[in-house]
Amino acid sequence: MAAFFPKSPASRLGTAQNVALSTTSTTSAASTNFGTETYQVLLVATADCNVRIGNTPTAVTTDTYLPAKVPMVFICTPGQQVAGVTASTATLSVTELS
Repeated sequence: MAAFFPKSPASRLGTAQNVALSTTSTTSAASTNFGTETYQVLLVATADCNVRIGNTPTAVTTDTYLPAKVPMVFICTPGQQVAGVTASTATLSVTELS
C-alpha cells in the first residue's frame, strides 16, 4: 500500500523585481506592471512598510501594513502594480506567482 503525503499549496515563481522605497513617508514608489498571467504576488520588504495594489497605485501610510522580512502573498489582477511607502529606507521585493 502506498503512503499519501499531502502537498502544500504552491505557485510557480515568475518575474521578480525590487522596488526602492525612500525615507520620505509622502513619496510612494511603484513596481512595473504585472504580467498577463499574474494573479498572485509574493511581497517581502527589508523594513516595515505600507503597500497598495492597483492600477497606477499610490501607497499611503494607512494602506496595508507589511512587516519587515515577513513574506506575504496577495491576490492581484494582470497588469496591476504594487506601490509601497515607508518611514525608513527599504527594498520591496516583488515576485509574480502563477
